[in-house]
Amino acid sequence: MLGFNEEEFLEQVRSTVALRSQIEELAERVSAGRWENIYFIGAGGTYAAALPYERFFQTRSAFPVRAVIGKEFILAPDPQFGPDSVAIFSSVSGTTEDILDCVAFAREKGALTVGFTGQADSPIASAVDEVLLSAPKAWPFDVQFLTFGAKFLSLRGEFDGYDRLVKDLEAIPEALVAVTRQADPVGQAFAEKHATTDYHFLTGAGNLWGFTYLYSMCILEEMQWLTTTRVHAAEFFHGSLELIEKDTSILVFAGEDETRPLTDRVIAFANEYSDDVTVIDTKDYELPGVSDEFRGLLAPLVADAVVDRFSKHLAQVRDHSLDLRRYYRVVAY
Repeated sequence: MLGFNEEEFLEQVRSTVALRSQIEELAERVSAGRWENIYFIGAGGTYAAALPYERFFQTRSAFPVRAVIGKEFILAPDPQFGPDSVAIFSSVSGTTEDILDCVAFAREKGALTVGFTGQADSPIASAVDEVLLSAPKAWPFDVQFLTFGAKFLSLRGEFDGYDRLVKDLEAIPEALVAVTRQADPVGQAFAEKHATTDYHFLTGAGNLWGFTYLYSMCILEEMQWLTTTRVHAAEFFHGSLELIEKDTSILVFAGEDETRPLTDRVIAFANEYSDDVTVIDTKDYELPGVSDEFRGLLAPLVADAVVDRFSKHLAQVRDHSLDLRRYYRVVAY
């Protein structure tokens, strides 16, 4: 498959699953300790990637958890953030300047700082109180965030089936390879059809809203220089639907949680008023070794594996490398 190294991929995802015991120890310590709230602090993709897990907590627990954009959080911090807070960071490279600034800010406030990264010798790994290392370039961070959240809430009696969930996560590396194989021809067909399309409208809901935001901004815009609109499916009918025309490319990220009616409503409208609707539906993809019980929670992982195929094929047909940048880490900002 184009741009897919199966051995490397399996090593990376397996390394995130292998962090289970360390994550459990962290969750137990936080649950039993003085900490009164948790903050996922990110920048760009790592902020977007934390949104499903802010939602995971907020729909199951009264324990305060927020996902925040780090640089804004420094300028306008939450008054509750301080010595009784846990600040969770993630970075593939371990060098993101915005995250480093936020780690320093969190440490000044006395918060416990936790970092997920694949770079042991990186500045972020050195800056946080607790670092949990995966294989280099391992992405996404969903396995780590979900394991932590589920363990923490299970200790509070707010999540049933933790042992069954982590059993499913053990099957995730190979299951995602199966998703990738199934999605490859879909991604190739999308790329060939949209080689010259310069505008895409993206929408999603529930635990796929963060991924919708991420794919729009960090991939199509940053890595392919394409113009996009992104809107939560619940907000689609409050103005954004006026942008839809017969030739508008619409990507709908449909998951398997309780918010599914929101994307179903968008799909019905989009198919009536546009001739170019692409539905990335996680229920269309088999997950060998994974039970049906937790498929809804795993939707961000499935969506990521699917659209990786879209991205790799788009880069090829458009002759535009996913590593090409005009401004990000190229010019001063």
